[in-house]
Amino acid sequence: MKDSTPLPKRTRLDDLACVHPNAAGMDIGASEIVVAVPPDRDREPVRAFATFTCDLQALVDWLVACGIDTVAMESTGIYWVPIFELLEQRGIRPYLVNARHVKTVPGRKSDWNDGQWLQKLHGFGLLQGSFRPDAEMRALRTLLRHRAELIQHRAPHILHMQQALKLMNIQLAEVLSDVTGVTGQAVLRAMVQGERDPLKLAQLRNPACKSSEDEIAKALTGTWRAEQLFILKQALELYDYYTTKVSECDAHLEQQFAAMKPRFESDAPLPQLPPAKRGSNSKNKPSYDARAQLVRITGVDLVGVMGISASIAQTIIAEVGTDMSAFPSVKHFCSWLGLAPHNDISGGRVLRSRTMKVVNRATQAFRQAAQSVARSDSAFGAFFRSMRARLGPQQATVATAHKIARAVYHLLKYRDVFKDESAADYERQRRERELKHLTRRASKLGYTLTAGVAAQPVLAT
Repeated sequence: MKDSTPLPKRTRLDDLACVHPNAAGMDIGASEIVVAVPPDRDREPVRAFATFTCDLQALVDWLVACGIDTVAMESTGIYWVPIFELLEQRGIRPYLVNARHVKTVPGRKSDWNDGQWLQKLHGFGLLQGSFRPDAEMRALRTLLRHRAELIQHRAPHILHMQQALKLMNIQLAEVLSDVTGVTGQAVLRAMVQGERDPLKLAQLRNPACKSSEDEIAKALTGTWRAEQLFILKQALELYDYYTTKVSECDAHLEQQFAAMKPRFESDAPLPQLPPAKRGSNSKNKPSYDARAQLVRITGVDLVGVMGISASIAQTIIAEVGTDMSAFPSVKHFCSWLGLAPHNDISGGRVLRSRTMKVVNRATQAFRQAAQSVARSDSAFGAFFRSMRARLGPQQATVATAHKIARAVYHLLKYRDVFKDESAADYERQRRERELKHLTRRASKLGYTLTAGVAAQPVLAT
């Protein structure tokens, strides 16, 4: 006998409630942009536009005429930036969506189908826009990224100088920790100018150098080859060129910081800045007082957090901004950074746990901060060493970066003061947590814990 119970109606995509009735979809390429609007807005709801400025303006005019107030766009590279900014200027809210979220449906490989598919998904509210800081922070972020690229371009020329010295059997790198330091630069410039006497070159030693003049003189005794000296000269000139450009970029960044207004409302005075942490100096640090500028803008001292230097702090602020309302909770913030574990759960069991792969400069900054606290006498340092003993160095770096990111989120959201804890405080708190856990387990098994005495069973009366 057949069951007379009717089968539930299968829900189709078109039966879902429309969240964004005035939504459009946009597939962006290098030379062409395909845009799709709802079918009832135009006789030709899917159109293709070129990427010249006049064509982009015509595209936006068409969207305004169709009554569009939000657009979901998919793009690779940086092709989306010009149209994104034009849409913002005209009051249309753009959503830059992740291609992985819309490419799971097979058979949609043409740009025209992609545009229609994006419009339909965005209309039903199934797409989430990527985070993007405000315009002022984007300008600061662009300058800081350019500065980092200048430092990256300068680094190979240091290797060229070291290679030229090695090929002449001049072991300068063996007696100096950094050939671009005070002693190394003085020696290299004298060599380029024609000095060949090892004793005279060794006399250029800085008093703070750990190696003696005799050791430096021995290291500077080698074979002087004309072709390698020519390479050394050009590498030094290129190093100086990029150093000059970094200085010019620092001057422009200082002006950018000075033009920014404070981003908090409070009558309380700014916190007093303690001295810089020991060992926080770096040859790549900004020439301006980035720490004071960040405190003036944000109202909190991120450099006070163990592991975070002025360079790391300005990178974090430029990448994530100062408005933490974009992230509903600290869990959302750490998940966006790719520092929170992503668990695959099925049947109540965790099948796999890992962190998602993200390309984020803020994440790199937090990881760098985590690595710098590995040997520190702080709570972060004790946590890193504890996690390294359990899971290894890579997982310890991620876990510590996660912990530092949570502290930074709290400071930026609540304008609080960071309270540093020592490694001893961390170990005491960890011991208290373990004791509470053991006490609960012993109680479940019918035992009581007594300090210095073996656990005793609880006898029932």
